[in-house]
Amino acid sequence: MVLTLGPDHLPEIAAVFESFFIKPKWFFLSFAGWALLCVLGWYFALQDAGGSLSLGSLFGFEFPAALAEGADEAAQAAFAAASDSAQSFWFYQYMTLAYLLFIGSWLYIGRDNKWSRWSVLGSALIVFITWYQVQVSVMLNEWYGSFYDLIQSTLSNPGSIEISEYYGELMSVGIIIMVAVAVAVFNRFFVSHFVFRWRQAMNEHYTGRWAEVRHIEGASQRIQEDTMRFATIMENLGVSLLESVMTLIAFLPILWGLSSYVTSLPLIGEVPQALVFVAIIWSVFGTLLLALAGIRLPGLEFNNQKVEAAYRKELVFGEDHHDRAHPATLAELFSNVRQNYFRLYKNYLYFNVVRYGYLNIGQFVPLIVLAPSIIAGAFTLGIMQRILNAFNQVEGSFQYLVNSWTTIVELQSIYKRLRAFEKETNTATTAELAAVQ
Repeated sequence: MVLTLGPDHLPEIAAVFESFFIKPKWFFLSFAGWALLCVLGWYFALQDAGGSLSLGSLFGFEFPAALAEGADEAAQAAFAAASDSAQSFWFYQYMTLAYLLFIGSWLYIGRDNKWSRWSVLGSALIVFITWYQVQVSVMLNEWYGSFYDLIQSTLSNPGSIEISEYYGELMSVGIIIMVAVAVAVFNRFFVSHFVFRWRQAMNEHYTGRWAEVRHIEGASQRIQEDTMRFATIMENLGVSLLESVMTLIAFLPILWGLSSYVTSLPLIGEVPQALVFVAIIWSVFGTLLLALAGIRLPGLEFNNQKVEAAYRKELVFGEDHHDRAHPATLAELFSNVRQNYFRLYKNYLYFNVVRYGYLNIGQFVPLIVLAPSIIAGAFTLGIMQRILNAFNQVEGSFQYLVNSWTTIVELQSIYKRLRAFEKETNTATTAELAAVQ
């Protein structure tokens, strides 16, 4: 059971998104389309055009002239370093231009929208920071490869490196980690503010219609609690989804390249791009397995809120009316709460058996896959670490639903309640207009 926002559902929950985003349906679709177009444009057309289009020469990042034949190793290393720097600068130019075009267009479209700057600029900043954090993961993956090769070298030939070289490697990764920590802290701080602005927009929308909805059962809870929980879940779930997609884009080509070291799988034999094949098959299997095991959970969570609301409502009435909230009535209502919770616990029991069993077995899947290549000595320890890390990154991206299923279940429950509330709100408004006429 997957949360769907099809055409039939969008009008019922429009307030959740339209209160904050500019034309949310088209905003998100255009973002996905523009991102795909930019990625394809980079890899198939503009990646190698930096020599003629880049402005890097103005800032000291000029593409170097081609090496002469027979150049020594030092010259080749200098050429590679200069080329990497120039290419990185060219990529940032391309990315900046793509960002400005998208942001500028939507800021113009939503120039009369109160929340346009937060929704457009905030979304763009979150996407950029998430992309940067994924790039840090890529840098760490490369560092682990060279570092473990260094360890293998000195273990095989004691004294072959100086201790200063060893500590130098640790210092280099320390700088990367310090920058990454600072960016992660800022990102969490900013995302929290971004999502609270989203909650504020929803709150202003619903409270602006309070006179119309105040008689709807649970109206106060929908406006206060459900919008708060929706914002909190989106803070974690939305960023996680974005990170998973970007991690997949960054690490899938790496895993594809590393698959050249693994040409054979246990029990299967030779398989082209074996690592990518296993990561996709194992992740799809886990997603389908968890979806099947947890198919009843969203409905049970929704029912849980209904019985809790009925019990809470009777208690509230009992505060003001002596003829309400009798022990027998409360006992019956709490019995419904108890029954639903126990049913929920039972379903989570076998769901967690499947979930934790799958995740724990999954830790050993790459080691099983690499067994023939390890025995054959097909790669170094550093390459093995890069393979394991890249495999885990790709597998984790594909397993987004597996890792986030319980949170998605909660979001589905809130989505159902807000959808029902929005429907009742529209019904109440229609009834009032009919009465006036």
